[in-house]
Amino acid sequence: MGKSISNSQYESALSDMHVELVKWQYWIKAKGLRVMIVFEGRDAAGKGGVIKRLTEPLNPRGCNVVALPAPSNREKTQWYFQRYVQHLPAAGEIVIFDRSWYNRAGVERVMGFCTDLEYREFLRSCPEFERMLVRSGIILLKYWFSVSDHEQERRFQKRASDTSKHWKLSPMDLESRNRWVEYSKAKDEMFFYTDIMEARWHVVDADVKKTARLNCLSHILDSVAYEDVMPDPIALPERAKQGDYQRPDIEAQNFVPKKY
Repeated sequence: MGKSISNSQYESALSDMHVELVKWQYWIKAKGLRVMIVFEGRDAAGKGGVIKRLTEPLNPRGCNVVALPAPSNREKTQWYFQRYVQHLPAAGEIVIFDRSWYNRAGVERVMGFCTDLEYREFLRSCPEFERMLVRSGIILLKYWFSVSDHEQERRFQKRASDTSKHWKLSPMDLESRNRWVEYSKAKDEMFFYTDIMEARWHVVDADVKKTARLNCLSHILDSVAYEDVMPDPIALPERAKQGDYQRPDIEAQNFVPKKY
């Protein structure tokens, strides 16, 4: 396991990084860049925590998180990448995929949700699909969150004992506990075919959540060179007089009870 840092160090570094992320988004919008970030990894590896810290300071109008459910019967008849294409970024936008088309190389492969022919076609098509994205001008970043068997099991046990986190334990998560080696083999084969020069995989050591978050966010900032183009602070003038207005009796309004 990697070395952890104190809460104060973590909060200070994250606060500084959030300021930089705001500058980063202003630059992307000003230059009309299209940024797409793919987050993949084992269950309970910490992808959601990084996505939360990444999007927290950003303007949601220019940043969209895509977490698609299982495909519908209609979507199953489409070209495999079709339902992802509609979420690609336009100029000035950031799109974050919380899992992506790589479902086919992971859970679908391990759980038998696709045929061997469909899987092999994915391994052929995916590199070409991503090369097309990059040639079109999209900045594509791919992150794989790596967590040890021991740490994943510790997190599963914590989720199982914490009522507020029960929703994080899906049937697929529970089944993955029994298929560690199968998922490892699937990941290795996926990397062999899809770790291409145009869109490399970036592996995040995720055994320690706080350092994993900071390392990943720092890498994202370093991956898209930016300058500070934020507008200068606004000096607000005194408010103009509003004129005479008699508010109605607030006792007639239905207030939320003050329990705290």
